[in-house]
Amino acid sequence: MKVYQTNEIKNISILGSSGSGKTTLAEAMLYEGGVIKRRGSVDSGNTVSDYFPVEKEYGYSVFSTVFSVEWQDRKLNFIDCPGSDDFVGGAVSALNVTDTALMVLNAQYGVEVGTINQFRYTEQFHKPVIFVVNQLDNDKADYDGTISQLRDQWGGKIVPIQYPVSTGASFNAVVDVLKMKMYRWKPEGGVPEVLDIPAEEMDKAMELHRALVESAAEHDDMLMEKFFEEGTLSEDDMRAGIRAGLVIRGMFPVFCVCAGRDMCVRRTLEFLGNVVPCTDKMPRPVTTEGVEVTPDSNGPTSLFFFKTTVEPHIGSSYFKVISGKVKAGDDLLNADRGSKERIAQLFSVAGQTRNEVSEMVAGDIGATVKLKEVRRGNTLNGKGCDYRFDFIKYPEPKFRRAVKPVNESDAEKMMEILMRMREEDPTWVIEQSKELKQTIISGQGEFHLRTLKWRIENNDKLPIEFFEPKIPYRETITKAARADYRHKKQSGGAGQFGEVHLIVEPYYEGMPAPDMYRFGGQEFKISVRDTQVVDLDWGGKLVFINSIVGGAIDARFLPAILKGIMARMEQGPLTGSYARDVRIIVYDGKMHPVDSNEISFMLAGRNAFSTAFKEAGPKILEPVYDVEVSVPADYLGDVMSDLQGRRAIIMGMNSEKGYEKLLAKVPLKEMSTYSTSLSSITGGRASFTMKFANYELVPSDVQDKLLKAYEATQAED
Repeated sequence: MKVYQTNEIKNISILGSSGSGKTTLAEAMLYEGGVIKRRGSVDSGNTVSDYFPVEKEYGYSVFSTVFSVEWQDRKLNFIDCPGSDDFVGGAVSALNVTDTALMVLNAQYGVEVGTINQFRYTEQFHKPVIFVVNQLDNDKADYDGTISQLRDQWGGKIVPIQYPVSTGASFNAVVDVLKMKMYRWKPEGGVPEVLDIPAEEMDKAMELHRALVESAAEHDDMLMEKFFEEGTLSEDDMRAGIRAGLVIRGMFPVFCVCAGRDMCVRRTLEFLGNVVPCTDKMPRPVTTEGVEVTPDSNGPTSLFFFKTTVEPHIGSSYFKVISGKVKAGDDLLNADRGSKERIAQLFSVAGQTRNEVSEMVAGDIGATVKLKEVRRGNTLNGKGCDYRFDFIKYPEPKFRRAVKPVNESDAEKMMEILMRMREEDPTWVIEQSKELKQTIISGQGEFHLRTLKWRIENNDKLPIEFFEPKIPYRETITKAARADYRHKKQSGGAGQFGEVHLIVEPYYEGMPAPDMYRFGGQEFKISVRDTQVVDLDWGGKLVFINSIVGGAIDARFLPAILKGIMARMEQGPLTGSYARDVRIIVYDGKMHPVDSNEISFMLAGRNAFSTAFKEAGPKILEPVYDVEVSVPADYLGDVMSDLQGRRAIIMGMNSEKGYEKLLAKVPLKEMSTYSTSLSSITGGRASFTMKFANYELVPSDVQDKLLKAYEATQAED
């Protein structure tokens, strides 16, 4: 493969819902580009894209696949992305390093929720979008319905460039209103006949042609002037106008393909080669220091690594050349880790097939192997360059499970595997929770975690089990209370003695300094001598006030009292959960000139706090999440009923072109199976996101159940 220059390189993501036919389209593109001699199929498990064992096992894409096609003196780099929301990390990574999105639609189903979700990411990253209506040979294909749905969503920006003469089993021809020709295929597909448009199609073709000309002229002042003068535009003028419209997302062209029979794939590649903007015409990436970097092959060398694979024997690191050029044998510096790396080999890839190249320039996408310390998200720079990039932000996880190996002795091995796999898919979040005493894996959905389990058990031969994780509850108080505790121990020689009197109360930001309290008819006047505010690692605060007068407790023992209280905060009196948002006033106590020591006051403080906490209207807090559900209008009632059964509070609702967006606050406890339930209720047509909001008091009946469950576990212990 020759070395392509920046103005000859185009980077394209292939997106679309599961079942839209992205992998089949990629296979047809590779075949038409001469990269492969024979097209594989998803059913046979021999496609270039879905080559990992887990993908062959389940029959759907799990990882994004990088491949390149040389077409019309251009290099088209593609990243074929998984369609399922569970594997959205691949699409997010791809959109950050590509310049255009090819959005594939299944002609049977039109615009699906996955289409809308992925389109939102193209919007977020300001990427041009081209729609491709696939599977037009299916008996249930509905091209006109699909165009109608597209226009309902994105209005006049939807501009068909082709339409099928017929759909279903008889599909074999499209009318192209840019070329103003009809393309017709033999049953085996491939190279079409290029024919004049039949008379019976001419009126429809001319109407769509005029719409395309107007849309192309709209995005370039010179073209608009020419259009007004001449009433039409040449094919080259239209290409220029379409390219301008794509860059600013002012238009979304629509193509037709039947990827399974290799029909119109060649014409789609031709359009991508001629019209899609090259990487030098797109917005520039920005470093962590806010520096905009131009993709200049003569600039300083800088590579950004957006993907790694960890499968046995085929580990690769995938990068985009952000600036300069890279050659095999170059020594580069890792801006994130400070280590030196040698690029021993450079590859242009097609799935697991690597084709060695001597050099790559700014804008190109490639792979290398045998790097020592490079991780996904790292930047490698040449001498004198200090760029660093960190522009990929992944969505919050939505599904969590506790995990442990079947054999406890494999715990360390399991963690090594998990951390290695997270390098490959950063939407897996792994936490060893000291609080819950569990290893928690969070991901995008049940399929996401099921895939991880399959890989560990089949690739690494390590049996593991999932189970529902504990909930990180918090404990707090709702009123003020007072307690004292004397710790006294005598066992010959020096003993232990410490007595602490304290008051606890709920803490909130901005509360005034304490002054006077009344308990049991007795007044306690407070004189603040010192205040410590402790920001707790688990959220909330502990405020510790010294109000000791007359030297009842020596100041050197106060840190021990605080240490004892903190120990109890880490294991709350109600359920053993962390306590938070408490103000403590130590106002009195006693000490012994010989027997008092730090351990005595630590134990006295701990027990006084525990007693007071139980008298202060203790309550359990639970984590509550902001949940946003995007659901087709006809499923809205069922989804709302399900949410309300999960103790959700509906915060708002708005319509978005055929879909309803529900905003709710839902306790984490109730979200354990939500991913699976929502898919079941809506037939997979809804999606949701969730993000931690705050802690709120649990209802009384829930608190009673939690207290009883904790008491039972304590009795067992």
